Amino acid sequence: MRHIVHLVLLCLILCCCTRQKSSTANSEESSDTLTADTVDTVECDFTAKVLPDTAFASAKLIRYVIELKNDTTDSVINNLSSLYTDVPGVFMFRNSPCRQADFGGRVKGSPDSIAVDWEFVTEFDTCRTKFGIWGGGSGWTGQPVYVKWNKHEADKIKLSGIATADFDNEEIIVGSLCGYVYFLNFKTGKISRQPIDAGNPIKGSISLDPELNGNLYVGQGVPAKRPFGHMVIDIGKGKIKQFMAEDRKAYRGWGAFDSSPVRVGQFLFWPGENGSLYKYVCKDGHIIPHTVMKYTKNGMAPGMEASISIYRNYGYTADNHGNVLCINLNTMRPVWCFENGDDTDATIVVAEEGGKPFVYTGCEVDRRNDSTAFFRKLDALNGKIIWETPVQGKRFNINDKHFDGGFYASPLLGKGNCNGLIFTNCVINKKRQNGDFIAFDRKTGAIAYRTHLKHYAWSSPVGFTNEKDEMFIFTGDTFGNVYLINGIDGKIIYTCRVGENFESSPVVIDNHVVVGSRGRSIFKMTIK
Repeated sequence: MRHIVHLVLLCLILCCCTRQKSSTANSEESSDTLTADTVDTVECDFTAKVLPDTAFASAKLIRYVIELKNDTTDSVINNLSSLYTDVPGVFMFRNSPCRQADFGGRVKGSPDSIAVDWEFVTEFDTCRTKFGIWGGGSGWTGQPVYVKWNKHEADKIKLSGIATADFDNEEIIVGSLCGYVYFLNFKTGKISRQPIDAGNPIKGSISLDPELNGNLYVGQGVPAKRPFGHMVIDIGKGKIKQFMAEDRKAYRGWGAFDSSPVRVGQFLFWPGENGSLYKYVCKDGHIIPHTVMKYTKNGMAPGMEASISIYRNYGYTADNHGNVLCINLNTMRPVWCFENGDDTDATIVVAEEGGKPFVYTGCEVDRRNDSTAFFRKLDALNGKIIWETPVQGKRFNINDKHFDGGFYASPLLGKGNCNGLIFTNCVINKKRQNGDFIAFDRKTGAIAYRTHLKHYAWSSPVGFTNEKDEMFIFTGDTFGNVYLINGIDGKIIYTCRVGENFESSPVVIDNHVVVGSRGRSIFKMTIK
């Protein structure tokens, strides 16, 4: 629950806004232009053969129980093709089961500025919990959903009585820390449908069912009141359809669901912070419990805040005790376990390179009295380490509060002229609460460059390419600054303070981003 303390510190910092155009990043590399070997990367192949039900020696370190809830449905996934490939928008965190964040962002020429198009102000929840007051806006990871309805669907929504006069066929759907799910007109930022009360603060990223059956999957993040759990919202009727309260049989007593769930075939997979992975059957517009896998490691039950990443029938997730797990989603049995060294909340990225899948993951500096976080590349089929790169960072303590170091942001694969790189944000905490934007060489793990940010960042970076296949990066930090960075050399092209605290990750539409800030604000910005 360390996420809640940002606003307290931010109030102690003097507000300032500086605009820089064509400024040089504080990079540790001296060269003007950096290059990296290209990596033969393709979209993850979900149509190929089923991966084996193997258990490597590392999987035996996990003590697990599989509870079958529904024996009338075959446990084998009936279709490994990605259901998200042709959806009209961005329906979940990082846009694909492999969490590659390939939003298709495009810009013209060499962009040099970021403009705020609109700001939407949410409600503010003043309920005092033992974890503090959560307010509004959105927090970590908080990525919105974007939908572009076709004319038939848009007309149905207009006739349903749930749409406002400001409804348009392009909608943003976002969960807020104030406990509401908001529907916004993408073009104007005005409310397109009445908000839905989800009952408790929403911290994670919501997920829309790719079958367009109206199901929106929402996890609650903090028990401001009971019941507490996760739910299915029918966005066509504007109300909660199903609510799954805390699982009293779970091994861990914390019932939050920050993970953004994923549909594969007839199933929905949803990890919980209670140490359980839930497999639901999607049938007749409802989700029905099929299987629950719950586990311990060294006698302790870790919780999963990271969203699950999926390659064919293998699922990859991480937990707050530093375990990276590969699970056969057909059988729900662990395939391998990698000890990542510390709390791992950032969602894993899976990339297929040269016909073989690999996992990219970074850990925090939380449970160890150490000052080193690690960014790693693993073989996705057996969990063996390909390379690891240490990055100096530390926990930063203020009175009884602490700010962990390391990696909270999900990595971003390079594209175009940055194809051989992978990017992420890292909390350094060497000069109080500072952080770096880092580019790693995907083949070797070597740091290509480090760009010093004004404040540390939990928000996951997103990318844009132009007609020359040059890549540019947008990211935000926890002081409310936004940055436009040249992907090839890390130079900051533009920066400005916009919000209060960008913990949330953006959704990308063309040359636009929509992202929430702690406090009360959701912003739409344009890369120009």
